[in-house]
Amino acid sequence: MTSVKERIAAEFARHEPAVVDLSRRIGADPEIAFEEHRTAAAVVELLTAHGGFDVERGIAGLDTAFSATVGTGPLAIGLCAELDALPGIGHGCAHNVITGASVAAALALAPVADELGLTVRLLGTPAEEVLTGKAIMLREGAFDGLHAAMMMHPTLKDMATPHIRAVRHWSIAYRGRTAHASRPFEALNAADAVTVAQVAIGLLRQQKRDADRVHTWVKEAGTAVNVIAGAATVECMVRADGLADVDLLWPRVRRCFEAGALASGVSMEVTEVASANGFRHDHDLAGLFQSNAEALGRTFPDYADRSLGSTDMAEVSVHLPAIHPVLSFDSPPEDGNHTAAFARAASGPEGARAIHDGGLALAWTIADAARDETLRGRLIGPGPFVWAPAS
Repeated sequence: MTSVKERIAAEFARHEPAVVDLSRRIGADPEIAFEEHRTAAAVVELLTAHGGFDVERGIAGLDTAFSATVGTGPLAIGLCAELDALPGIGHGCAHNVITGASVAAALALAPVADELGLTVRLLGTPAEEVLTGKAIMLREGAFDGLHAAMMMHPTLKDMATPHIRAVRHWSIAYRGRTAHASRPFEALNAADAVTVAQVAIGLLRQQKRDADRVHTWVKEAGTAVNVIAGAATVECMVRADGLADVDLLWPRVRRCFEAGALASGVSMEVTEVASANGFRHDHDLAGLFQSNAEALGRTFPDYADRSLGSTDMAEVSVHLPAIHPVLSFDSPPEDGNHTAAFARAASGPEGARAIHDGGLALAWTIADAARDETLRGRLIGPGPFVWAPAS
């Protein structure tokens, strides 16, 4: 008799060409945060073409978010399909591959979901690159009823439990007074405030802890060489091991921006844009994923550096069991995440390999969890997740 995992592998192989094609089409037509209309439509079209999925579009008040559910079992597992791309780079974080792996896993599990006592919910999640999509979906109930959630993310290493930092993101707006560049004494130069702030942050980096990160992007600082900038906007992210560590560093970073305002005589307004916790891995599920990926030929070295960036999937992980393993592209270090080279790799053979290994490992991990009486009992526990705001 063919085992359940062999049947899942056969079903995975049946859908794999269509899923790889979907991923490459998404890669060739990238859409940025909250604008992933064609991407979401393409995923839903593939799922509905194969039948069996109950699809709901526009969930959580987000036009491009969707859910596709199959099975009616008591253990409910979510698979996240990230939809958005990076401005100017495209799928430099390989969200097209993430989507492909989750879609392939859902399709492979569909015929055996009821047999395994599973409900599988594929969630199309927009706006990960701005760290807000899943947080909104959590708050609006899109994850309600789940016992665990998972996804796979490509990078340059194979790690079942990567170190994913907490982050807060702010926008700092300076407002001064514009003047003709030939009469600069009539201006209050907002661009000067940016320069002073960045120099101060550069000096502050000598005093911060090794695990902390501060990075900025000058979004606006004038319009022409012969016009003194009366307005400037800087975006800033602070990353650390946990939000408490971010909040410990932020007052010192804020004072750097205040120094810019003080020195230039301009006003300053600070707005928090987004935040995400550090990731909390479910180690039982992560262990299953690693074993299944190893069965497919992946290796998981004990890297000295296990740190990645940040993700809104971490917000999910602090509310219900979750995993976010990463699988490698065979690319040089300079062609890593958030580069055009990584986007090209995501739509080539490396992307297809990650869909195969990651998607099948996810499907097998869910099947293993469903058949492990102890783990299944722990996940189901007193009941499925229901969103409640933090006290």
